Amino acid sequence: MTDKAFGMWYAMSDQALARQIGAFVKHQRLEQNKTQDALSHEAGISRSTLSLLERGEAVTLATLIQVLRVLGQLQVMDAFEVQQTISPLALAKAEQKKRKRARSSKTQETGKSDW
Repeated sequence: MTDKAFGMWYAMSDQALARQIGAFVKHQRLEQNKTQDALSHEAGISRSTLSLLERGEAVTLATLIQVLRVLGQLQVMDAFEVQQTISPLALAKAEQKKRKRARSSKTQETGKSDW
């Protein structure tokens, strides 16, 4: 995500964001040539709930996920993927534990070195 896009979303009010999500849902529905009745039936919600979503009104998160699933748009969930990161301290500790030298197989078998 670019800094400009991040700033744009961050600057929007909650209501404006909800309207943007609603516009996305409506656009996808129309692109797939589905009526509100058809989409709401497939998603297992009422038509009035879908209408609320498309207008940017309050609906549950579960409702949004159901609609996105039916529209085949669950890829938007990629933005919510959590990336595991390792702290610099933990990385340094892991580096210390790494093996730094190899031992010859002869030494391992007898337990004695050639010295």
